[in-house]
Amino acid sequence: MAYPVTYSIQRPERYNRLTVLLRIILAIPQYIVLFGFPFVILDGLFDSGSPARGLLQLLSYISLTSVLSILVFLAWFAIIFTARFPESFLRICLSIFRWEQNVVAYMALLADTYPPFAPGPYVLRLEIAPLERHNRLTTFFRGILVVPHAVVLFFLAIAVEVVTFIAWFAILFTGRYPASMYDFSLGVARWGVRVAAYMYLFVDEYPPFSLSEEAGAAGLQPQTA
Repeated sequence: MAYPVTYSIQRPERYNRLTVLLRIILAIPQYIVLFGFPFVILDGLFDSGSPARGLLQLLSYISLTSVLSILVFLAWFAIIFTARFPESFLRICLSIFRWEQNVVAYMALLADTYPPFAPGPYVLRLEIAPLERHNRLTTFFRGILVVPHAVVLFFLAIAVEVVTFIAWFAILFTGRYPASMYDFSLGVARWGVRVAAYMYLFVDEYPPFSLSEEAGAAGLQPQTA
């Protein structure tokens, strides 16, 4: 059966070299909303244990990704007791997840169009078919089950960082992302998104150890366990 997560992007024929040069700076507003402002960099301005320092550390955790993590944590308990991911939680989680992946694709040079301050629409085509009822046993051990993927993705992520660094220079000089390098980075991103969707309890089917798009052709209708 096809995996219930689809992740695909059409490689841009030509990139805007100026926005590629300034990509990290341009992504800062999106990054702050999704991942929080790194207030910890201001820690040195305050004495250890001061209320101001504690407040800055707390503010560093305020982000949409933190909201996503909290809702998934609560949904884990809901699934253990009811086998269902609360629908209201799921809508919010999927919206944040889509937005997050749009920004990650932009920062990784997989997309050239600036992502909207919203889940979409965007050049990234991400489709997830959540379950109506979940497997409580695999949900309970989800953090352990995902470990093999985490190990492989750790090394693949290092390779992608090297490829992206080289591609950044290639784009600045030629306006193009070399096709073979792009396909590799896209495949790793696709693999990572499947694992993230599994870890966030959106799907129950164990992710394939694959970079290919074929393994991730998802339907658009909710599945039944």
